[in-house]
Amino acid sequence: MSNPQKKRNFQIEAFKHKVVVDPKYADKTWKILEHAIHEIYNHNASGLSFEELYRNAYNMVLHKFGEKLYSGLVTTMTAHLKDISKSIEDAQGGLFLEELNRKWNDHNKALQMIRDILMYMDRTFIQSTRKTPVHELGLILWRDNVIYSSKIRSRLLDTLLELVLRERTGEVINRGLMRNIIKMLMDLGSSVYQEEFEQPFLEVSAEFYKGESQKFIECCDCGEYLKKAERRLNEEMERVTHYLDAKSEAKITNVVEKEMIANHMLALVHMENSGLVNMLLDDKYEDLGRMYNLFRRVPNGLSTVRDVMTSHIREIGKQLVTDPERLKDPVEFVQRLLDEKDKYDKIISSAFNNDKTFQNALNSSFEYFINLNARSPEFISLFVDDKLRKGLKGVSEEDVEVILDKVMMLFRYLQEKDVFEKYYKQHLAKRLLSGKTVSDDAERSLIVKLKTECGYQFTSKLEGMFTDMKTSQDTMQGFYASHPELGEGPTLTVQVLTTGSWPTQPSVTCNLPAEMSALCEKFRSYYLGTHTGRRLSWQTNMGTADIKATFGKGQKHELNVSTYQMCVLMLFNNSDRLSYKEIEQATEIPASDLKRCLQSLACVKGKNVLRKEPMSKDIGEDDAFFVNDKFTSKFYKVKIGTVVAQKESEPEKQETRQRVEEDRKPQIEAAIVRIMKSRRVLDHNNIITEVTKQLQSRFLANPTEIKKRIESLIERDFLERDNVDRKLYRYLA
Repeated sequence: MSNPQKKRNFQIEAFKHKVVVDPKYADKTWKILEHAIHEIYNHNASGLSFEELYRNAYNMVLHKFGEKLYSGLVTTMTAHLKDISKSIEDAQGGLFLEELNRKWNDHNKALQMIRDILMYMDRTFIQSTRKTPVHELGLILWRDNVIYSSKIRSRLLDTLLELVLRERTGEVINRGLMRNIIKMLMDLGSSVYQEEFEQPFLEVSAEFYKGESQKFIECCDCGEYLKKAERRLNEEMERVTHYLDAKSEAKITNVVEKEMIANHMLALVHMENSGLVNMLLDDKYEDLGRMYNLFRRVPNGLSTVRDVMTSHIREIGKQLVTDPERLKDPVEFVQRLLDEKDKYDKIISSAFNNDKTFQNALNSSFEYFINLNARSPEFISLFVDDKLRKGLKGVSEEDVEVILDKVMMLFRYLQEKDVFEKYYKQHLAKRLLSGKTVSDDAERSLIVKLKTECGYQFTSKLEGMFTDMKTSQDTMQGFYASHPELGEGPTLTVQVLTTGSWPTQPSVTCNLPAEMSALCEKFRSYYLGTHTGRRLSWQTNMGTADIKATFGKGQKHELNVSTYQMCVLMLFNNSDRLSYKEIEQATEIPASDLKRCLQSLACVKGKNVLRKEPMSKDIGEDDAFFVNDKFTSKFYKVKIGTVVAQKESEPEKQETRQRVEEDRKPQIEAAIVRIMKSRRVLDHNNIITEVTKQLQSRFLANPTEIKKRIESLIERDFLERDNVDRKLYRYLA
């Protein structure tokens, strides 16, 4: 093997002879550079050789005279800036800012040239010694010698603030000059801008807007005040875009918001004759929108507006549902509710940016006052009844849907939805049996909506009513097909109603005319022959009849009457005069129904086919009745309605309420059992809470009733009390 080569170490040695520098070299070179700086500041830079000057500065740094060059620069620049400061101080009036701006621009140009000449020093000497770079140095010296000069500092601030004030009071100022001066302060560092201008500017602005807002609040109405506040806010934002630092926008808008809005919120919303309530009453969408947009900018602004709106809506709603005058007409009552809802919906969408929190406040207000009136469920059902009987005639499908959706909206607010269901079922039954519904589609559409809202259980019986109507048509066709001999004589149309689906009616006896009675018996035989295990009971109080009548001078009419009215009128085929007692004895119609029936036959102008003695509006037990031979009508077909109270009377109302309470008992018990089955053991308060929660989609369960149902379940061994803690219940399987 060959021996490895020996490593050689290379070494660089210094020159054997010293490089000698002229001892006066540094002074001479600095003099050249100093002269150049003077020339630059005196605007004589065109005659200078920048290349030569750069080389001189380069050599000085290279020969370790960087410190001399740097300190000389500081001294020379400071001297020039002191002169500049003097000339700015001497500037009079409006020329002050112009002179400052001009000198600042000159200084920036000079600084650029000086930095170019001293670029090598900037890159090497300054970096290694960690001194301030040339450009930054120039800004610091300008700040210390010019801006912080005792005669310029306060004068500059006062001048700037005065210009802002003049602009606020409507004068036109030189925005370009303002922008340049503010930009200068920002270039000198954010702390300079903030201390020398922004902070005092914000303080003065706060004082200005405090005084102005006080003046406005004393002399303007709320709408005007908000316009002025909005205009001021926009002016300040515009001012920022024109000549202030963008970061100042949030600060100055905060000042305006605090002084003009936050500090006067309550005074504005409650301002007499023009505050929030007046705006709501007069539908001032523009003013309301402006209030919303301004108040949303301040803490608790929107909650203040929302609270005042809520208490106002609750107040007018309360008046609406408790005013006895307004309760006289249920349809008008519900229409007023819908109009109020439409009004505030439009305000929230147009002025309040469809704000969900406002929508929720509106909903909770309606829910509050609709349930103040125990008759609201009945009235809403009467409103639907009116619309589906006649109110929707000639209305397009889309508009029908809109009306039904509005009804559903009110329905959602009801706490006692089961009470509505009771009334709705009664009213629907009357519409279907009298054939008075405007549109089957509208009826079914509403049932679908109720089903979606409350589930199948809520509407199963309502749907059963429609099924019965269809089945009855088929039954009648079968009946007449099996009795062809019935083509002549009276015609019978029977609606067979399933007991569970229709509102329960007490079966009232009534003696039908012999012709009709025979026909009814034939139908009974046919129906019971085709259906096993059924029982028929006639509901004569729910039927109608068409009868042909001939009056005094031979004028003929077809009268559309109720079954009771038919029974009464048919008696006059055999008698000219009948007393009340005789009619009552012959028909056996209940007294209250008979009086209403006779009232509609004898006391309604234009429909009085009977006349009575003595003439009066009310029916007495000693009255006598005759056929009115003088009866005339321009129509061949005359419909004689029954005088009915549209709203329930007090006893009827009590009866309905009682039925509702009875129906609730099994529902409460079912809920208790469901809960206890899953939880096994539960204390009293939690059962109350859970049951209320489960049933709230149908009604608001009464805690006392829940307690009674628990007791009942304990008696029937569904639950038991804990031996130690009596408020604890156990489920018994």
